[in-house]
Amino acid sequence: MRGGRGRKFKSEINVVPYIDVMLVLLVIFMVVAPMTNPGTINLPRAEKTTLPPTQYIQISMRQNGSSEIGLRQQGQGKEKSEAAEDRSALMEKLRALHAKNPDLPVMIAAEKDCRYEDVIQVISDSKKLGVNRVGLATR
Repeated sequence: MRGGRGRKFKSEINVVPYIDVMLVLLVIFMVVAPMTNPGTINLPRAEKTTLPPTQYIQISMRQNGSSEIGLRQQGQGKEKSEAAEDRSALMEKLRALHAKNPDLPVMIAAEKDCRYEDVIQVISDSKKLGVNRVGLATR
């Protein structure tokens, strides 16, 4: 038998290598982050549907906030179009047209510079009125 003390194990974790790895990762992210440009977003192009509706309710929205609503039939142009001063008047006219023609879809044609929020709000309000099919017209 040997006399003396037995070996005592060290129960501490050496974290120095982990700190070194984290510092290297931090430097990499600091160098790479300014190189990316998150301001440029490439939006997908909208494709035409296979069978567009032959008759629909069209809402035309303009940048200045004015809008028009009317029935359209494919190939014949506008039947009747009414101007709406604000969104509440537009929704009242849509409610009346939808009550007369409950099966017709709604097509929203907005100018390029219209506020996105306004278009989304009209889509949401149309759905609340009970319109099942709402589409966006593209040019």
